[in-house]
Amino acid sequence: MKQRVITAVIALILFIPIVIAGGLWMDWLTVLFAAVGISEFFLMKKQILVSINFLLALLATIVWAVPDSFLRSMPFHWTKYGIYFALIMLMLTWTVLTKNKTTFDDVAVYTLGSLYVGTGFHYMASIRNADNGLALLCYVFVVVWLTDTGAYMIGRKIGKHKLWPVISPNKTWEGSIGGTICAVICAAIYVYFVNLKHSQIEMIIFALVLSIVGQMGDLVESAYKRYYGVKDSGKILPGHGGILDRFDSMLFVLPVFAALMGIIH
Repeated sequence: MKQRVITAVIALILFIPIVIAGGLWMDWLTVLFAAVGISEFFLMKKQILVSINFLLALLATIVWAVPDSFLRSMPFHWTKYGIYFALIMLMLTWTVLTKNKTTFDDVAVYTLGSLYVGTGFHYMASIRNADNGLALLCYVFVVVWLTDTGAYMIGRKIGKHKLWPVISPNKTWEGSIGGTICAVICAAIYVYFVNLKHSQIEMIIFALVLSIVGQMGDLVESAYKRYYGVKDSGKILPGHGGILDRFDSMLFVLPVFAALMGIIH
């Protein structure tokens, strides 16, 4: 517990000023998070990072994570879709050149992982750098963190009925529902005091939706960690695990929220 608290305090001291500053600071922090996130997929698969596979997967992840303005400044009018498709073709070509030492299944993981991680972190920066972005991103943090906290505390107190024991044996229906209620109540308080430039009723309904989406993101991470037989996605955050462990819910919630706000591109 002591290690968890120390890590959390240090992480927040570094993270909060960048979130407040926004702009390029936020853009490149999320690119860094995305790069660490895709590396954790390789580590879970027990594959080395010094490889052509990782280089291509890393580039594919960064393509989705970088700000849209960065690619617009590149020559030849490159688009994310075009660059990403080219990288996927290179990954598939590599299966031939390695005589299937890199398999089609490996490429499928790299493709899906880069899209999942890169897009999720991209929208963390996009939301922050949008109009009224700091208030909007903090709203997302409130919903996700209060869902997690509420689910944990209520589940420990009164949880009896398992939510999805095959994937995550400690989660309960009572905790899940309680976490959502906590998130909605806290979101209602937040939007009452903070002007998000959107209808308060609308934002409260969104909180309900995002709380459920975030819990699904949590279960998805539990599923692939169970598949790979690991407890944590990584060790970069002592006492907390990896980047994917800390942002599993966010990676689902952020693109959905961006779409609801009309920020998605």
